[in-house]
Amino acid sequence: MKRGKKYIQLKEKVDRTKAYTLGDAVGLAKATSFSKFDGTLEISTKINYKSLQNVRGTISLPHGTGKTIKVLVFCKGDKQNEAKEAGADFVGDMDLIEKVAGGWTDFDACVATPDMMKEVGKLGPVLGRKGLMPKPKAGTVTTDVSKAVKELKAGRIEYRPDKGGVVHLGVGKCSFSDDKLSENINAVVAALMKDKPSDAKGDYLKSFSVAATMGIGVKVDVKELVNANI
Repeated sequence: MKRGKKYIQLKEKVDRTKAYTLGDAVGLAKATSFSKFDGTLEISTKINYKSLQNVRGTISLPHGTGKTIKVLVFCKGDKQNEAKEAGADFVGDMDLIEKVAGGWTDFDACVATPDMMKEVGKLGPVLGRKGLMPKPKAGTVTTDVSKAVKELKAGRIEYRPDKGGVVHLGVGKCSFSDDKLSENINAVVAALMKDKPSDAKGDYLKSFSVAATMGIGVKVDVKELVNANI
């Protein structure tokens, strides 16, 4: 891939053979971003486990993602008022199901009460394709819609590795302070290690790096990072 002069100049600031401390890596990733907008700081970590389909969970970032999350809730009766009071952007039952079935997906997260899942499950072709289908393990199929909405609004994110075993997550805006970004990243690592399968052998996290939108990837000392969060 042909890179521009600015990218090449910024890349020279990063020692690709070195694993930096978390604080230094965050600062360097922000310093080597050349986007003209407030980009997102993203992490990538390689999971070392044989059954990747079983590696998934949710993480609550202490300082959120910096994004405005639009939450939709499928529920009936009193639960609708509960969802609205918690800050849900869209609340309904069959009327909302029909709207989504027609292809409308102008929301970022979806919650459903268990009694709605028979109908919500039929939206698989629409919600599944965008990763929006409510799931019990992710806490998005629940009777406590208030808690689910508040956590999603506050920055709770879902993780799962790709086919190569790498988890990619946005952990905040580049305009966040280095300390807030580091605290969000530590929360991610702590959650990953807490969710580590009991039969996982060796180093569970094989590598870890941070990069800003349109920026340079910076390696983090993964052993130091893990030891600080177990």
